[in-house]
Amino acid sequence: MTKTPYYAPTGGLPPQTQLLTDRAVFTEAYAVIPKGTMTDIVTSNLPFWDKTRAWVLARPLSGFAETFSQYIMEVSAGGGSDRPETDPKAQSILFVVAGGFTLTIADEAHQMVAGSYAYLPAGTQWSTINATDTAARFHWIRKTYQPVDGIDPPPAFVTHEDAGTTVSMPDTDGKWATTRFVDPADMRHDMHVNIVTFQPGGVIPFAETHVMEHGLYVLEGKAVYRLNQDWVEVEAGDFMWLRAFCPQACYAGGPGPFRYLLYKDVNRHMPL
Repeated sequence: MTKTPYYAPTGGLPPQTQLLTDRAVFTEAYAVIPKGTMTDIVTSNLPFWDKTRAWVLARPLSGFAETFSQYIMEVSAGGGSDRPETDPKAQSILFVVAGGFTLTIADEAHQMVAGSYAYLPAGTQWSTINATDTAARFHWIRKTYQPVDGIDPPPAFVTHEDAGTTVSMPDTDGKWATTRFVDPADMRHDMHVNIVTFQPGGVIPFAETHVMEHGLYVLEGKAVYRLNQDWVEVEAGDFMWLRAFCPQACYAGGPGPFRYLLYKDVNRHMPL
């Protein structure tokens, strides 16, 4: 497998001498949660998880982003859960950014490492255990599944970034590419979680304005990102949360690749 330099938070607390000035911002159209805000005192505990804490990056909020929640889970050595999900309507995607653990789906065990990706349909019986001697950190994205009469729900699967399909955007000479884990034409899925990569100098050359809401976690590198009418600097470990129709664009200045984990809701009619 290729080297996967994903950023993962480790907690801690800034010293009393640190200035308060930071890049955190919450607006009606978007939010930026910088990596420096992910300290020990903002973590959450979850039912039936042992030796585990979570940084909650996104949750449904009336009038803002509404379709998903996203956590960074930190499971210490020996920790995990045999009842991780308490909502039978919630589907999940797991993406590992550091360490490793065992994911069991219907009695089949999978060894998860940095870059591993799992899709877990609503109602799936699954569990986790970190049998290593170091902490495991992974993103857990949850969304209520929207069934459609005549379309079967998708099955569970486990894969790795290295096995994903990477597609360059047209006329970009490979400077803007997306690694996909699900075929965009597969109507069984009502959300996609992809990895977007910009090489130095790569851009989104127009203000994307669309119905899909986004969660963007920066895995590697840095860039300036256009959010609504503002340009913000972001780097590895930062999270951006965009409501539907928030204009967005990007310029990746380098010196290395700029990569982020991207959530979006897809393939369903708008609720009326």
